[in-house]
Amino acid sequence: MPRSSGSRITSISSALPTRPPRSLEFRSAWKAIRRPTIQRISVIKVTPDPGVIEVNVHPAASWREAVETTTALYEETRLTRLGTDKFMIDGRHTGTGGGNHVVLGGMNPADSPFLRRPDLLKSLVLYWQRRPCLSYFFSGLFIGPTSQAPRMDEARQDMLYELEIALSLVPPPDAGEAPRPWLVDRLFRNLLVDVSGNTHRAELCIDKLFSPDGPTGRLGLVEFRSFEMPPDARMSLAQQLLLRALVACFWRNPLDGKPVRWGTALHDRFMLEHFVWKDFLEVLDDLGRAGYRLDPTWFAAQREFRFPGYGGVEYGGVRLELRHALEPWHVLGEENSVGGTARFVDSSVERLQVKVEGMTDGRHIVTCNGRRLPLVSSGRFGGRRSSLRL
Repeated sequence: MPRSSGSRITSISSALPTRPPRSLEFRSAWKAIRRPTIQRISVIKVTPDPGVIEVNVHPAASWREAVETTTALYEETRLTRLGTDKFMIDGRHTGTGGGNHVVLGGMNPADSPFLRRPDLLKSLVLYWQRRPCLSYFFSGLFIGPTSQAPRMDEARQDMLYELEIALSLVPPPDAGEAPRPWLVDRLFRNLLVDVSGNTHRAELCIDKLFSPDGPTGRLGLVEFRSFEMPPDARMSLAQQLLLRALVACFWRNPLDGKPVRWGTALHDRFMLEHFVWKDFLEVLDDLGRAGYRLDPTWFAAQREFRFPGYGGVEYGGVRLELRHALEPWHVLGEENSVGGTARFVDSSVERLQVKVEGMTDGRHIVTCNGRRLPLVSSGRFGGRRSSLRL
């Protein structure tokens, strides 16, 4: 394997005089210079992070190479007695919290599909906003407007108005002159941010697309951050395959239109397994109609891992099932700590999905601690859904 292109000491300058006096004052300056990036050298970086070990693997030029790299990484992790999952205090099987971020681009900025066809980035941004399942189905426990990969419409609804203007300035292919690379960056940089304006903490990060701040930001790369490290290599490969299919689909069939104003339905409906899975099946249907058929059973393990079932009962032909649901965690106010100030996350509230089948209005109700639960139709006769926060 070629040597890593990390930082190393390449120059040492000393301030020694020609003839040192008796009382020698030695002063030396050490300067670390980063070796320039060489495209033909693949680099893998291993960095310790709080609670996890971050591994940045080298780019894959083909699907076969991506499969080999992913499976080898999981196997080497297992041999070192590490893992990509954990068990919580209540016994729930969950991820470690580390991201399974996927970066797409080209071997050089000129080959990046997002700079060659800016409408591809437009299609992905618009489709991600229209399909909330892509934001929540593969994410970790920490979701919401203050998470590591928030949606642009979770904290600020007025952002969608600005997004409409930016999308209108990116014409479809063969319908007008495509924006210059620097203009593509300027159009979306201030929109793909979190609530504090951080450009890195966004579900679609364009920090390294074509930033004018420096050469390291002009790489033509887009990072998809709404993915958590799954416990199995095949689950990770299914996520990568989904992204490849979406890119190929929108390369041939660009998407146009306006974003959806989800409002409070974003955290009311799409925190439940029923609506997330239904929305994801529609994503697979869209890909199937475009010629990229993905079997829903490939994502069944992700469904059970993300929304584990807690149990169910059946009485008089009516079946009731409890399943884990999602709950956004919000950051609290600043508090003094030993190292300065800290902001804690409010993870005290959890949510359950209540699924009822075979229910007849006027004959059956569902209560919890004596309180009647509001139920919404699932689209099937006798099917109802509700969420319970505790």
